[in-house]
Amino acid sequence: MEQTTCCIVGGGPAGMVLALLLARSGVPVTVLEKHGDFLRDFRGDTVHPSTLALLDDLGLAERFAELPQRRVRTVQLPVGTDGAAVTVGDLSVLPGPYNYVAMVPQWDLLDLLADEARREPSFELRMNTEATGFLIESGRVNGVRYRTTDGRTGELRALLTVACDGRGSLARTRPELRLRRFPCPMDAWWFRLPRRDSDPQGLYGSAGDRFLTAMIDRGDYWQCAGLIPKGTDTQRRAAGLDRFLADFTAAVPWIADRAHALRSWDEVKLLDVRLDRLRRWHRPGLLCIGDAAHAMSPVFGIGINLAVQDAVAAARHLTEPLRRGRVEPRDVRRLQRRRRPTTVATQTLQRMAHARIIAPILEGRPPLGREQRARRVARLLAERRWMRRLPAYFIGYGALRERPPDSAVRRTRTGTAAGVSPGNHRN
Repeated sequence: MEQTTCCIVGGGPAGMVLALLLARSGVPVTVLEKHGDFLRDFRGDTVHPSTLALLDDLGLAERFAELPQRRVRTVQLPVGTDGAAVTVGDLSVLPGPYNYVAMVPQWDLLDLLADEARREPSFELRMNTEATGFLIESGRVNGVRYRTTDGRTGELRALLTVACDGRGSLARTRPELRLRRFPCPMDAWWFRLPRRDSDPQGLYGSAGDRFLTAMIDRGDYWQCAGLIPKGTDTQRRAAGLDRFLADFTAAVPWIADRAHALRSWDEVKLLDVRLDRLRRWHRPGLLCIGDAAHAMSPVFGIGINLAVQDAVAAARHLTEPLRRGRVEPRDVRRLQRRRRPTTVATQTLQRMAHARIIAPILEGRPPLGREQRARRVARLLAERRWMRRLPAYFIGYGALRERPPDSAVRRTRTGTAAGVSPGNHRN
């Protein structure tokens, strides 16, 4: 019989952060990751100030600084006159040293977390291992059934199973958790285009005729998103790649001379945008966090930050119950009560952005309801720097900042976290 104290399903940011924190606290933990590595393209690669501070607390500042990365301090959205981009968030107004978002390939961050967790004797990572069902006995989840890529099957029993396997989570099939969905006006096409030093910096958004773009500054290339009306992927692809590039360059004229770098629809990946959350994140023996509990829209790029903070809160609240070998229903209920308000607030803001900015532009209407109102908001944001502090803090830290359990902290506080050291860091 295979057995562990905590079984974590999914080796994404939430799963690996939770596993590291628990393993450092002496809790036996096993992570099941269905892929053979962490290499997935067009994942969210944002490491927010709250996560940078966490890495410093964990003594990983210098190792993280050695990863290839790019600092982003501004967020721009097309709320100005004629869809012109206006800075709506300026992280440089936040206190240092973490007053930026580090853009780091997610697989590098996950490899770092996994490598550090392997130093702990209570940690186990099983790649190529997919959870296929729950072990349910007397109404309680007591672990999972799994299958490996070579066809081997087995069962892993656990005191607590934590679903960190995203919006396609196995846990979401449980009807008692009651998934609540919200309408989304858009899907996203992800692709890459070359970047030049003379281009704008940071997170950049622009608008065209019934078309929106979001571009992430990755140093030598732009990670681009073209936002299209929900469910129109097939129709728009049928119109041809040239039509799409014409729409894109009309919204971002300064990149027209590089549009030819996109040669095929095969280089354009569809993201089916969803916004939803579970009414219950738990049942006896099972807890959902991150996208498994609440799928976020890409608006503001804060889904990863929210998932990591879920993991930190879970570790802080559940380490002692796991150590003593008994997790009560009140322990997981307490965690949901703490994290749910932040989730609701974040999704409410995203729904407002959907309704007031994204949907109007995709439908050919001015954002924020009226052109005059859009101009007024754009002017205030441009003239009053303090108005950009609140969205900057929200993007950087979320509505509620979580602290790791003391047993997991290896604080250095050297001021070198996230890119101050030399190496391959780029400003």
